[in-house]
Amino acid sequence: VQLVESGGGLVQPGGSLRLSCEAFGFFFRDYVIGWFRQAPGKEREGVSLLSLSDNSVRYSDSAKGRFTTTRNNPGNIVYLDMNMLQPEDTAVYYCAADRYGYFTFDETNFRTWGQGTQVTVSV
Repeated sequence: VQLVESGGGLVQPGGSLRLSCEAFGFFFRDYVIGWFRQAPGKEREGVSLLSLSDNSVRYSDSAKGRFTTTRNNPGNIVYLDMNMLQPEDTAVYYCAADRYGYFTFDETNFRTWGQGTQVTVSV
């Protein structure tokens, strides 16, 4: 049972990135997939939630209007499309799976985590 993130990198302010979170060893069905991030010296924070049972989404205030989370058709990959990136978006981004579907940013609900992917926004 594993989650693997990809798609991080260096981007200029105002640019865009797409992160991917792929599941190995289990099916995402009925899970809630969360994206979280941790900037240097700061606590990890929730960015987005996607309910795979009904495609409901939720975003943090900092992500609203700029980030979008979606899934592919088979449902084994969840994406985070990030637009209008700013230096304050620089962080390690993690995806995580909540099999019970609580649909909150409470990290204790997320038992499976990816290894993280670095996003750096800089000139």
